[in-house]
Amino acid sequence: MAEGDRGRRARRAGSGRTPPGPDARSVALEALRRIEEGAYANLVLPGLLERSGLSAPDRHFATELVYGTTRMRRACDWLVDRFLIRPPDPATRAALRLGAYQLEFLGTPPHAAVGATVETAPARTRGLVNAVLRRVADAGHPGGCGTGGGWPSEAVRLSYPDWIVDRLVTDLGPGDALAALARMDAPAPVTTREDGYVQDLASQWVAAAVGARAGERIADLCAAPGGKATALAAAGAALVVAADVRPSRVRLVATNAARVGAGPLAPVAADGTAPPFRAGVFDRVLVDAPCSGLGVLQRRADARWRVGPGDVEVLAGLQRRLLAAGAALVRPGGLLAYSVCTLTAAETVEVDRWLADAHPELRALPPPGAPWRPVGRGARLLPQDAGTDGMFLVLLEADGRGA
Repeated sequence: MAEGDRGRRARRAGSGRTPPGPDARSVALEALRRIEEGAYANLVLPGLLERSGLSAPDRHFATELVYGTTRMRRACDWLVDRFLIRPPDPATRAALRLGAYQLEFLGTPPHAAVGATVETAPARTRGLVNAVLRRVADAGHPGGCGTGGGWPSEAVRLSYPDWIVDRLVTDLGPGDALAALARMDAPAPVTTREDGYVQDLASQWVAAAVGARAGERIADLCAAPGGKATALAAAGAALVVAADVRPSRVRLVATNAARVGAGPLAPVAADGTAPPFRAGVFDRVLVDAPCSGLGVLQRRADARWRVGPGDVEVLAGLQRRLLAAGAALVRPGGLLAYSVCTLTAAETVEVDRWLADAHPELRALPPPGAPWRPVGRGARLLPQDAGTDGMFLVLLEADGRGA
């Protein structure tokens, strides 16, 4: 009876209702606001979900909203900007993107997409959000590109900066480039190794191509977060030296190695361009170099908005320095492997072309077969070929020529 009295007093003191907790759309909108301010999607969202109290299905829905809206933000902006007189403030922009994504790309019924999104929008602009999203819903799907209506360009339709589309069309050809970009607009598949490590198949195939045999010494010069290094350590009881330039990233490698029970693995904080190892001491060296990441844009939702055209050339220079250092570490008859999760020619075949001139003692080995496609001396894996990350790989044997 006393409990009922307390409940009645609480209702009289307040509004008569318990304030509702967060729902998937409000959590997604908060994440989108923070991403617009500079936060990384993969860092900000987990914390918000952890504190949200959402059910597992709602957490999944919030994740889809955040990653999908972030990937497709240019397309969403075009959908709503047709009906705006002036640019909205960032919070309202985030709400408009969220609603447009549901209408165009999730196929959410308009009454649900519009009504639920308006409830999460800033109170001062809910009328604007409601009016614009209803016009987006009434306008229907834009259809194709061209002067007859529809999307103004493939870059807008696929939601990428112009330079990424232009560059990949030049480097891959229109058909392969647009197919790769379209595939990277879809959610990334989740693949788990037998030891419980979540790793895309493309990366698993790179580790398998590098190989590992019992008693060998293997160097992974850019090892963090440790996926390929732990795979190599587990594969053949070889000693894997997993190096990375940042101590915090090296600790992450050690944590992941312990979690999956990897074989002999030595995490080392070291600059891969000037590694503190003797020349010719390793049987195999993997240079899985930092790159523009244009092959993993489905997995890194906000990366397409962070990387710029100038980054490609800067990273290609770093890749060459890493390869020069790695080449010095391989014993005669040993293996040097170069891989990058990008698709630009500057970071793949052009880097290998430089390597062929600078290090004639490195003899190219046969590239892996399908679904990899031969290119230059190596092979390229496009996202649409096997539903994986995009990747480039070249395998080289140090045969002593020119040494």
